[in-house]
Formats: sequence, C-alpha cells, structure tokens
Amino acid sequence: MSLPHALITSLLEQPCSGLELAQRFDRSIGFFWHATHQQIYRELGRLEEAGWVASLPAESGRGRKKVYRVLPAGRKELKRWTAEAQDPRPLRDELMLRLRAEALIGPTAVKDDIERRLAMHRDRLALYRTLESRDFAESDISREKRVQHLVLSAGIMFETFWVEWSEKALELLAQGDS
Repeated sequence: MSLPHALITSLLEQPCSGLELAQRFDRSIGFFWHATHQQIYRELGRLEEAGWVASLPAESGRGRKKVYRVLPAGRKELKRWTAEAQDPRPLRDELMLRLRAEALIGPTAVKDDIERRLAMHRDRLALYRTLESRDFAESDISREKRVQHLVLSAGIMFETFWVEWSEKALELLAQGDS
C-alpha cells in the first residue's frame, strides 16, 4: 500500500483540510498504514502537483486552511492501483529474530518487551471492538460500511492473534529447560 493511495481513499470518503485529514487518518487508516502529519502534508503537495487532488481555500475559518478534494485523475489512479495484484509480504519482524537469538544465548529481557507489546495489543483490540460495536451494530448497512467492517475485522483478528501469541510466548519463556 502506498501513502498517496491511502490519502486519496480518505479524501474520497470526505474532502477536508490537511489537518482534518491527518486527524482522521490517525483514527482510521492510520491503524494499518502509519504516516506522520508531516508526511501527509508533503504527500498532499505531491498529489496536487500530479493533478490527483485539488485544494480550495476553506469557505470559513481562520488562517490559510485549504480543503482538499479528489479530482477525476485521482479517482482513475486509485482504480488502477486497486486493480493491481500484490503478493503478500513475508514476515519481517525483529522480535522473531530476537527470540531465535535468545534460544541460543539464554534468557534476556525480550520477555519484558513481549509483556509491553501484549498490553499494546490488548489496548488496540479493545479499541477495535469498541469501534465495531459503535459503528457496525446495525444489521442493515450499506456495502461501503460492510467493506469497512471487513477491514476492521482483519484488525480484530490481527490483534487477537498477537494477544494469543504473546500469552503463549510468555508462558513458554517462563518455563525452564526440561
């Protein structure tokens, strides 16, 4: 996934200013595609130069706030990009490598890191479940909402996996050699 396509997607959902986009991004797409506010602003400039988005001064408000909206060329690019086939990326996680090293050198503080990560995964899972009950409680929802729920469901499954895996890892690391 690329940041330009994430931003175009978000702007198609709702045209907004760069600040509003960055804030919305933090609360939605940012859960699975992280970007700093600085990266978002820089990319908005590139998207505008490419003719994929346009900015207009806000109708009200203070300062030089611009509202960005997607142009037909941006929509066309998003359609092109979503049609691309992409292979899954191989797992590349330093924690797995650190665990392999610990198996060879003996106990280290990796257990503390797993405990810290477990707390983070539990918090994220609780947040996702709150979002699910708040935003997808209705049974009769549009296709757009069902697809958004599908994305959230992937996040719930991902966090559930890491909670379960972390608990298993901690249990194993607490055991001595046998």
